[in-house]
Amino acid sequence: MNTNQFRLLGLAATATLALAGCATSPGYSGGGYNSYPPPSQPSYNQNNCYDCGVVTRIEQISTASTAPRATGAVLGGLVGAVAGREIADDHTDSKGRKNTATVAGAVAGAMAGNAIQNRVGAPSYNLYVRMNDGRTVVVTQKDIGGIRENTYVRVANGRAYIR
Repeated sequence: MNTNQFRLLGLAATATLALAGCATSPGYSGGGYNSYPPPSQPSYNQNNCYDCGVVTRIEQISTASTAPRATGAVLGGLVGAVAGREIADDHTDSKGRKNTATVAGAVAGAMAGNAIQNRVGAPSYNLYVRMNDGRTVVVTQKDIGGIRENTYVRVANGRAYIR
């Protein structure tokens, strides 16, 4: 492998890792992808639930990506094509098989890059919850899972769950 190919492979791998890191960074308060399992549902009275309340307002937060729509697919396709070609170079001498591996890598990489970009650009929601004790809590999450205004919820692990 010559130095230009090695540099291209390194650049493409770095770009893919950067996109993947944005989509699945731990500690992200969006829920959905890195959310904890719903809390157990003990049977207690609504008045005795310290973590429970009623959703008073839901507000969609715009999280539009600043990257053009096809950026993830293009970068993923480039990384996949280079990776497919490098793998084929190591395992076959057939030019047809190398070309097939390059195309297959490009397609798989484009699909992965598109999926990563779609995750990053999904909208988030602020849920305003009036807790039983009078506090107001704002929870930000990507998936509201059927929660609407006036829904009774339990807030746990930075997420609201329908009770």
